[in-house]
Amino acid sequence: MAPATPPLDAKPGVAPALSTPDTRILDETAPPVPIKAWHSEDQVRTIYEIDRTIREIRQGNWTRIALQLPDEMLVDAPRIYQLLARGLSHHHNPSSRGFAHGEESSHSTSPPGAGMSDQLDGLALHGTDKEDPSPDAKLFILGDTSYGSCCVDEIAAEHADAEVVVHYGRSCLSPTARLPIIYVFTSQPLPISNVIQCFKDTYLDRDASIVLTADVTYASHISTVHSRLVAERYTHLYSTSIVHDPTADLPNRKILRNSAAEVVDLQNAHVFHISEPPQSLLLTLSSRVASINIYPTAIAPPTSTPSSLPASTHAALRRRYALLTSLSTVSVFGILINTLSVKNYLHIVELVKKQISDAGKKSYTFVVGKINAAKIANFSEIGGWVVIGCWESSLVENKEFWKPVITPFELGLALQQDGERVWTGSWTSDFNKILEDSKAKSDPDTITNGTSDRPSADEAITKGADYRLEGDLDSEPESAPPEFDLRTGRYVSHSRPMRGPTRTAQVNGTPPRSDNLTKRVPADLTTVGGVASPGADFLRTQRTWRGLGSDMEISYEEDGSSASREGARVEEGRNGMARGYTSQKDGQVH
Repeated sequence: MAPATPPLDAKPGVAPALSTPDTRILDETAPPVPIKAWHSEDQVRTIYEIDRTIREIRQGNWTRIALQLPDEMLVDAPRIYQLLARGLSHHHNPSSRGFAHGEESSHSTSPPGAGMSDQLDGLALHGTDKEDPSPDAKLFILGDTSYGSCCVDEIAAEHADAEVVVHYGRSCLSPTARLPIIYVFTSQPLPISNVIQCFKDTYLDRDASIVLTADVTYASHISTVHSRLVAERYTHLYSTSIVHDPTADLPNRKILRNSAAEVVDLQNAHVFHISEPPQSLLLTLSSRVASINIYPTAIAPPTSTPSSLPASTHAALRRRYALLTSLSTVSVFGILINTLSVKNYLHIVELVKKQISDAGKKSYTFVVGKINAAKIANFSEIGGWVVIGCWESSLVENKEFWKPVITPFELGLALQQDGERVWTGSWTSDFNKILEDSKAKSDPDTITNGTSDRPSADEAITKGADYRLEGDLDSEPESAPPEFDLRTGRYVSHSRPMRGPTRTAQVNGTPPRSDNLTKRVPADLTTVGGVASPGADFLRTQRTWRGLGSDMEISYEEDGSSASREGARVEEGRNGMARGYTSQKDGQVH
């Protein structure tokens, strides 16, 4: 039995027992999720653009529709479903605007969260109910996302065999590869007068070049704010519209010029952004615009005029540069896939693998779903992580992670030699831009033909040629320049384990492929399939537990001993449910 938990008033200094008393097993420990204000039916119809969604679904002739909502909007999911089902039904009666099955009217003043189970039960529509969609139209609510809520979850939609996804709320607008998408940004209310006054207090020079931007949930107010500020005689003020282009100078935005001949110089322009932008957007714009000021919608009370917050990215950029330089001597990288929907994500995975391999380092690919520190801490052999995700989610800044997490752009800098690496302050998180730059730098003949003068390892083995896969005779590790850790100043001798004679073909001999067991010299690097494997070597030399049967030793015939060490006897351990295991020895519940 684990020791009891110390009392709450115990003095600090002793680590707490990592166990929970039996009396508190079923107690609620996490605080409840706050539920937003209850919306009327007319508000739901306006905020979630029900009429436009129905019109686009009918135009697309789609019959299986997936509705993807973030967690904070799931409270409105039942009514969104019913309004869409009512509009898509062939037997819809326009005069009927109430809820089915005797539910309250749209102007009900029920408290937030009340009647949620009743609404969910009301989704099970039967018979000739007027709110039942036509037999050809099926709606599915995606209650959870595989990755970030800003990305379209095509994987979950394909589980329901959906033909289209309706994505609600904030979106990174990354291009998808499989399904058509209907974006509903859910226009949020904005105190226009407060925004105007905050803008005027921030920019006293009315001839300055200023670009108006906003989060997608507030983008519908940009034209109104722009018109009122133009009336205040701001002569070089530009509004923006939403486009699906994360690689643009202003990601996913197009600057609307006041005249066709006018040219906007972004380097000398100021950006006034409504609502708190993601950190990836601030780092991207830090080297492209003169300054960024933010109107805070999350903390702005509706009755007062808040001050704009100047965005400062100097500390964040220094931190990112320190992270990537700390990984310059790492020998093993983990490629962490944080999306399965963004277009070309497989291409950037292959490019990252090639970059790491060309640098003489080893990479392993992981798909773990939503990223957290506990998941990736299980892989202690990984020295650094590269996240493949959308341009917003690929930036992971969390002190809880044991090893640094960087983007593909930062990886390109980390793999450069110390004498070649130049930090200009320019930063990007969209991997499609990296793919375009890599394609532009590549040899067109190599891209077209995909050929190389050097034979592959299999060809070399088949022809019996003396060939080294990872470098020629003059590229031995001894001839490589020394590498030092910039943080500690120590010499690092194992930063490029894949460079050198990691796989060799014999001349006029039998190919080195055999099912026979061969004794390995303890100092040799562990190989898998004839290729050096730092991960397998870490498992052999540094992990204390290596799976079932790891306590057994192999006796080789050349040792002259036929006795082998027997493994432990299989015994029945604890059994039962996680809330209380039963021990086989004493029969007590733990």
